Amino acid sequence: MKMTRTKRIGAMGLGLALLAGLLSGCSGDTGKETIRFTFSKREAIGFMTKLVADYNASQNKTEVVLDTSGVDVVSASFVRGNPPDIALANYNMETSRFVQRGALSDLSGTHAASLIREDLKPLMEQYGSYPDRTSALPYSVMASSVIYNKEVFAANNIEVPKTWSELVAACEKLKAAGVTPFQATWKDDWTIAQGWFDYSVGGQVDTLDFFKKLAEEGTDVGPDSSASFQKDFDQPVAKMLTLARNYVNKDAASRAYGDGNLAFSQGKAAMYLQGPWAFSEVAKTAPDLQLGTFPLPMTDNPEDLKVRVNVDLAAWIPEGSKHKDAAQDFLEYLYRPEIIEGYNKSQLGFTPTKDAPVTPDPRIAGMAGYYEQGKVYQGPSVLVPKTIPIMNYTQAVVFGADPASTLRTLDADWARLAFRQ
Repeated sequence: MKMTRTKRIGAMGLGLALLAGLLSGCSGDTGKETIRFTFSKREAIGFMTKLVADYNASQNKTEVVLDTSGVDVVSASFVRGNPPDIALANYNMETSRFVQRGALSDLSGTHAASLIREDLKPLMEQYGSYPDRTSALPYSVMASSVIYNKEVFAANNIEVPKTWSELVAACEKLKAAGVTPFQATWKDDWTIAQGWFDYSVGGQVDTLDFFKKLAEEGTDVGPDSSASFQKDFDQPVAKMLTLARNYVNKDAASRAYGDGNLAFSQGKAAMYLQGPWAFSEVAKTAPDLQLGTFPLPMTDNPEDLKVRVNVDLAAWIPEGSKHKDAAQDFLEYLYRPEIIEGYNKSQLGFTPTKDAPVTPDPRIAGMAGYYEQGKVYQGPSVLVPKTIPIMNYTQAVVFGADPASTLRTLDADWARLAFRQ
C-alpha cells in the first residue's frame, strides 16, 4: 500500500526523532561528543560501518553515529534545522541546492581540501558553487565506459576499437559471426540515459563547455543560441541510434538491468554499456569471466577518447551542524590515505587525491589512463535538472520517437525552466 505524503512526512519526523534520541543516549553513555554521519551508498554500508567502529575505538573524544536513512530524510532535516553533522553523499543536482544556498560550510582550510586534485574542481563546480567557499570535497570518483568480454573479443580476433570506424567494423564482424555486439536493457530508462546517451554525447561534445553556455543562454536556448540540444546533440544521438538499431539483442525493449547482467554473464553479447557497479552482479553468475573496459569511440580521432565520470561520493559539513570541530576531525580521518584509498579500491572507484596510486582492478584498468590524464566528462543526463524527464526522452528516442523533435523539446524545457528560475 502506498503511503500518503502526510504519512511519509510523519514517518520521516518519527525517524528523525528516534535518531535524535539515539544520539543523545550515545552521548550520555560514552561521555563523548556525538556527531551524526550520513552515508548514502548502500552497497558500501558494511565497509563504512566497520570504518566508523574503528574510528570510535581509536579516540575518546567523539562518537560517530552512522545514518543511512536516505536523501529524503536528509533533505527534510535541513528544513527542520537538524541536518547531519557530516555527510558522504552522491554529488548531484540535489546536493547542489545546499551548495548554492550557502547551507554547507567552507572546507577550504582543511588538510583534506589540500589533498584534492585541481583538475576535479570544474566537475564539482558544474553543479554550482557558493562565493569564496569550498562547500564539498570529492571522495570517490566512479568512471564508466564500455564493458567488454575479453574472451569474445579474442575468439573473434577483435582489438579494442579506438575510433568510430573501428567500432562499427568490430560490430559488423561480431554480427557476421553470430555474436550480438551490444547487450541492451531498454526496459529500464536509466540504463539508456547513463550509458547509451551519455557515452554517445560525452564522446563528441565538451559537456563542461556545453552546459556552461546553456546556463548563460538561459531563456534564449534554441536553434540559434550558442549551445542547444538540437544543434549540439543531433550527431551524437544519430550515432547512438546507428548502434541501437543495428547491433543490439532483439529483445532489448523488454530487458531490464538484471536481465542484462545475467545475459552478459552468459556470454550472449560482446559489449555492455554499464558502470563498474555491474561487475559484482555479473560475477554472481560468472565469477571467472574475463572482462575489461574502454571508452566508447564516437569520432575517428583517438585523441577524443574520454570516460564518463561522476562524483560518486562527496564530503560536506552543514553550516547548521552544532558539532563542526568534531565533524572536521572525522573528515580528516576519512581522508587519510589508507582510508580513502582503501574505500575506493573496495568499490572500484578512483581516489580524487593528488598522490593516490592508480592500482585499479584489472576490469577497470582500461579507464585508468584516461582518468589520470583528466580525459573525462560528466554525463549530460545527470547535469539536466530532474524536473526535465531526460530519462524518459532518451528511452522514447530508442523506442522510435523522432530525435529532432525530442531535442527541440529539451531546448524548450530548458528555456522554460530558466524562465521560472
